[in-house]
Amino acid sequence: MCLLFACEKSHLGLKYTQMFTFGEFMKNIFLLLMPLGVMSMGCSTFGSKPNAEKIEEYKSSQNFDATEEKFHNRRPKLVEEMYKRNMSFGAVAKFLFTNVENARPPKLMPETKPDLEQFKNNTDKFKAIWLGHTTLLLNIEGTTVLVDPVFSGSASPVSFTTKRFQKTPLSLNELPQIDVVLISHDHYDHLDMDSIRFFKDKKTKFVTPLGVGSHIESWGVPNDRIIERDWWQDYEFNNIKFTATPAQHFSGRGLFDRNRTLWASWVIKSENYNAYFSGDSGYDSHFADIGEKFGPFDIAFMETGQYSEKWPEVHMLPAQAVKAFNELKAKKYFPVHWGMFVLSEHTWNDPMKDLYQEAAKENVEILNPILGEIIDLDEPNQSQKWWNF
Repeated sequence: MCLLFACEKSHLGLKYTQMFTFGEFMKNIFLLLMPLGVMSMGCSTFGSKPNAEKIEEYKSSQNFDATEEKFHNRRPKLVEEMYKRNMSFGAVAKFLFTNVENARPPKLMPETKPDLEQFKNNTDKFKAIWLGHTTLLLNIEGTTVLVDPVFSGSASPVSFTTKRFQKTPLSLNELPQIDVVLISHDHYDHLDMDSIRFFKDKKTKFVTPLGVGSHIESWGVPNDRIIERDWWQDYEFNNIKFTATPAQHFSGRGLFDRNRTLWASWVIKSENYNAYFSGDSGYDSHFADIGEKFGPFDIAFMETGQYSEKWPEVHMLPAQAVKAFNELKAKKYFPVHWGMFVLSEHTWNDPMKDLYQEAAKENVEILNPILGEIIDLDEPNQSQKWWNF
């Protein structure tokens, strides 16, 4: 059992940049602590830390501090400094009573039920379906990949906080057979226990950064179906190469496990297509490095929301995201990490407004499908500004 106050709005200590970004989280904490002071709950949702044997293996990683037994960014203290700036009493008090106007859409976002037969046919194609936030369903030349699956009603260890705007256009039971689940990091809006458990008795492979497999194994997935990779390491499945690449972020699902697991972006290369998935990241030189090593990319799935001037170290601002896209040498920009949860101070559709404004300066092509819409990478771009309401 563990203390409920250990559960941040989305990930306490976990995703601490959100701790002070809006009043909702702090109000929830007060509501939790006022009646009894402490409430308890089962801790399985927090996952499990890597064991001693795994930690010994991670010591060979350049991204691992063997003394602290934690992973770090290229600039190790950068995120820690950001954390200190947001930890002042004044910052806490300010956001305690701050409400974000238009944080949620005034009506349901448009969606469509995808034709899965159409999605699965033509196995020489690259197809993508956005299921909300960062969850993607991909058909890459006949191999089906599910990215950062979050199908639960909230991106939180407790169901009454960080509720999603609406259900996914496909339920877990409606999904086609999934060959690979690809994970960027262990925050609650990217790694969802119930979604992972759905696959524990299937043949699906799980490809994750170092350490994240410990969570997945604790939720019932056999170790032989979990593949962990350090930055720049590969895993090949059905002639598709998944390469873990750097990101500038952090990890954790509880009070005492910050940075015990690694975070990553991913290069996904098949015979005819080359794709990039950013995961969560602040802007840094790694985008240019990845572009030089693996570009050009046919498509880049780029983090495009939950940003703030207060924490650009871990979430890119729109202008930075467009700059990163260009440095990746990518052709088409597919925005993710927006449009499903309140995790920052901006309005629900500011990410698209800001992105389109910045992209127009650089003549960047944006693929902006509605929920459930099938995008065929070889077909003309039919995206519209559907979010403009």
